[in-house]
Amino acid sequence: MDFTMLDWKAIGADLDGQGWSILPAVLSSGECREAASSWGEDGRFRSRVVMARHGFGQGEYRYFAYPLPAPVARLRAALYPPLAGIANRWQSALGRPQHFPEAHGDYLARCRAAGQSRPTPLLLRYAPGDYNCLHQDLYGAEAFPLQAALLLSRPGGDFEGGEFILAEQRPRRQSRATVVPLEQGDAVVFAVSERPVRGSRGWYRTRMKHGVSTIRTGERFTLGLIFHDSA
Repeated sequence: MDFTMLDWKAIGADLDGQGWSILPAVLSSGECREAASSWGEDGRFRSRVVMARHGFGQGEYRYFAYPLPAPVARLRAALYPPLAGIANRWQSALGRPQHFPEAHGDYLARCRAAGQSRPTPLLLRYAPGDYNCLHQDLYGAEAFPLQAALLLSRPGGDFEGGEFILAEQRPRRQSRATVVPLEQGDAVVFAVSERPVRGSRGWYRTRMKHGVSTIRTGERFTLGLIFHDSA
């Protein structure tokens, strides 16, 4: 997919207004199946996490190893530049002086200088009864404020349930939850931990978390793209 052809003004408006935006049909059904089928290829991954052991929920995920599979590396590198422009606008709104470089390779160099050199793109697998608790993907001092999740399985076909959920906590208000409607091959771009919101007295920050509701039937695979690396 040529990400330069997307309406980034509209995507930016979605992210500013609600903290998330859907990029439809980023991957074909065949590309989704190919990505999901890599689950059993141990050499592609650096680690495996069983969520229940850590209180994260139920299900499993595996972090890819460097060098990343070519399709994953291309997606990560291509999505970063337009998102960096939005991220820098958010940094300015929140009064943060540190901005993000235009090229992802330059940002990864900054992560390495901060002691964060392990890749964070991951493949997640959920079976019936599995779920992912609300959380934030923060792995060190360096944290890019946006990330993406690509749904590799067919809702209503490969699985039932398993909705992608975002929760937002605004100051002095109760949390608001949103179920993001995704189809196979869609990507959702969303705030990692905080986003700026304009109020009557200027900008303020809200906290965001994301998770996945319980799978009722079938099997759900997701590709997660995090742009900062981990320590």
